Amino acid sequence: MIVDTHAHYDDGAFDEDRESLLNSMTEAGIPFIVNIGASINSTKQTIELTKQYQFIYGAVGIHPSDTAELEEASFAWLKQVAELPKIVAIGEIGLDYYWDTPDRQIQKTWFDRQMELAKEIKLPAVIHSRDAAKDTLDMIKAAKLEETSGVIHCFSYSKEMAKSYLDMGFYLGIGGVVTFKNAHKLKEVVEYSPLDQLVLETDCPYLSPEPNRGKRNTSLNLVYVAQEIAKIKNIDYDRVLEVTEQNARKLYTIAE
Repeated sequence: MIVDTHAHYDDGAFDEDRESLLNSMTEAGIPFIVNIGASINSTKQTIELTKQYQFIYGAVGIHPSDTAELEEASFAWLKQVAELPKIVAIGEIGLDYYWDTPDRQIQKTWFDRQMELAKEIKLPAVIHSRDAAKDTLDMIKAAKLEETSGVIHCFSYSKEMAKSYLDMGFYLGIGGVVTFKNAHKLKEVVEYSPLDQLVLETDCPYLSPEPNRGKRNTSLNLVYVAQEIAKIKNIDYDRVLEVTEQNARKLYTIAE
């Protein structure tokens, strides 16, 4: 079955049809979805979604671009809600030098603090890294984050960088970008990586795969991602679904 390991159904893009869309997921063969926090507000909304829908789990964390809003009081709150029963990860956390705001030192400080939180409460981390390959890897190694593991969300770096994460036991999040014709580097990474270290993700409402590129993304589009992985690795489509579901359950400790 298809599992979406990284979604943002709290996003305003779903305000008009969120309930009907989410109610269609089980019928579509999607056993669970992990909604990912990115700010204080989206983390609060993620928690509410986990309460409203039995099949939605959550990650709590602050995206690097929103780390300026963090302070000791809000970080203490984050630590508290991370203990809620359907919270399965800390994220998304990391570094983003594409937007390059707030200041890189602020991003690094709170990335480090949130990694320490993941280790303290023994939850995997959902890592966001954009245009910050070396610093992200260096900080993860320094923090010894492999102790709790996690997933490199929307993996976009080289095969060599992928090897570094795979060797530490991390999963790579593969989404709609892999279906793009010009995604040669990512296709190479997928071909190289063991299937048992790949997970499916949408990052919805963003990054819709072909043939829906440019439209609002949903978990229903993951069939195209799985088909592309099967094609790249020359394996059966159902095998991709089976193994990536097992991977997602292992990553987030979600029983069948």
